Amino acid sequence: MKMEILIIVLIVFYIAIFYFLKMRPEKQRKKEQEEMKRSLNPGDPVTMIDGIVGNVCAVKEKTIVIETGSDRTKIRFRRTAISSVEKLDAGKDSKSTTVKK
Repeated sequence: MKMEILIIVLIVFYIAIFYFLKMRPEKQRKKEQEEMKRSLNPGDPVTMIDGIVGNVCAVKEKTIVIETGSDRTKIRFRRTAISSVEKLDAGKDSKSTTVKK
């Protein structure tokens, strides 16, 4: 009888550990990524899953239009194809940053 209760307690313990170490952080990352995709504005620099880098020109419900390169090529993507968004800091001056070699 005691052995059966111990086994049940261990199973519940392992499920709880699995949830807190694996499932919960994954849900939080997914939620943050969805928020990032919802907060897009024209002019934001983005990187797509396939490595294309550009600035957002237009934001629609399920798609975005980005402008790439100096020839101003415009490409339409689904929002799910966004890998990362780099928000610009209004308080920082890009000329004042130093690069160490």
